[in-house]
Amino acid sequence: MKDLALHILDIVHNAISAKATLIEVDIRESEKEDLLTLVIKDNGRGIAPHMLATVTDAYTTSRTTRKVGMGLPLLRQNAEQSGGGISLESEVGVGTTVTAKFGFSTSTARRWAK
Repeated sequence: MKDLALHILDIVHNAISAKATLIEVDIRESEKEDLLTLVIKDNGRGIAPHMLATVTDAYTTSRTTRKVGMGLPLLRQNAEQSGGGISLESEVGVGTTVTAKFGFSTSTARRWAK
């Protein structure tokens, strides 16, 4: 997923699948900190602690139709390649927050910001 919009779409789709009724998407650009920050927060059913520890692994998925989940692993890879990273916070029954930070000076993050 080389386009930020596809990452957003994937995470929002996950939130909808988790029965979220409120999804917040926040994109912040800071040239001073050299960061493009994406925060997606939902009030879905949340991720169990045992899944949260491995959710950015391509072979971790809650789906029964296939054995791989590529959305969060690709987001993590793209963020790390730009000098950033991702973090996830989740509580079962409360919701999930995904934060991805991209090094803004990289050509990829700058392209996404346009």
